[in-house]
Amino acid sequence: MEKAATKHFQPSRWQELKKDLIRNKSLYIMLIPVVAYYFIFHYIPMYGLQIAFKDFTPAKGIWGSPWVGLEKFKEFFVYDSFYVWRIIRNTILINVYDLIFGFPAPIIFALLLNEIKNSIYKRTLQTVSYMPHFISTVVIVGMIMDFFSRDGLINQILKSLGILSEPISFMTEPGWFRPLYVGSGIWQNLGWGSIVYLAAISNIDPQLYEAALIDGAGRFRQALYVTIPGILPTIVIMFLLRVGHMMNVGFEKVFLMYNPLTYETADVISTYVYRKGLLEMDYSYGAAVGLFNSVINFLLVVFSNKIAKKLTETSLW
Repeated sequence: MEKAATKHFQPSRWQELKKDLIRNKSLYIMLIPVVAYYFIFHYIPMYGLQIAFKDFTPAKGIWGSPWVGLEKFKEFFVYDSFYVWRIIRNTILINVYDLIFGFPAPIIFALLLNEIKNSIYKRTLQTVSYMPHFISTVVIVGMIMDFFSRDGLINQILKSLGILSEPISFMTEPGWFRPLYVGSGIWQNLGWGSIVYLAAISNIDPQLYEAALIDGAGRFRQALYVTIPGILPTIVIMFLLRVGHMMNVGFEKVFLMYNPLTYETADVISTYVYRKGLLEMDYSYGAAVGLFNSVINFLLVVFSNKIAKKLTETSLW
């Protein structure tokens, strides 16, 4: 009888939701613009993905264009196989280099900043390191071209030191594209990327450091056994988010940096889609390549999330 009475008076899920909406109506009202943004600009455009399976022409529209099934994917993998493997290789290699050298850089920088005790010097260093993040990509690429041109500052320094007898054409030799792309990215995002890890470090219980100090641990061992384990969940989450963009390379920067002489190492999926989809007006082909790219990114996130959950018990879901 008691169970029946308790069950009778338990509010339903709809009643609980209604009470929650009334209680937190201000929060839900503030949430509306965010939901509207994602719905309008991220979900509605998915409707256009169907042109990847059609021979799309603007005159006939999405509905009027004939279905061709997987013909555009076949064209990508079979007929353009030379370009396919080149752009996939370039995209993966640039991301792998960025993951190996670029991902740990903000973590190491945050750990080093945490060891600085002079607050004025620390804040100055932080402010200086944040500045490159606010420089536009166009200006960044312009600086790279000026510094690394044949008569640029880098070649002049190397020649004055006697390291080079002839200047290096950094911007036209394919072998230099990846180091320049990854290195400039590290410089631009080093300080800004460290903010997340500095915030995570500030949440570590100070008693853990005191206990380590009593046990005789120096600054290095405190960082190794207290700080790094303390920010490990944050590192894992940031790593998973980074892997989710594994097949994406910033289109704008690559587009501004590359040229036909460096296509061998610089041409990536996004630039190839731009040339085929927009310049050659093969919209269905561009949509098919973009869809393939998104599916691979999704699978990488799921796969890396499972591995992270198994190894560290930290995951996105």
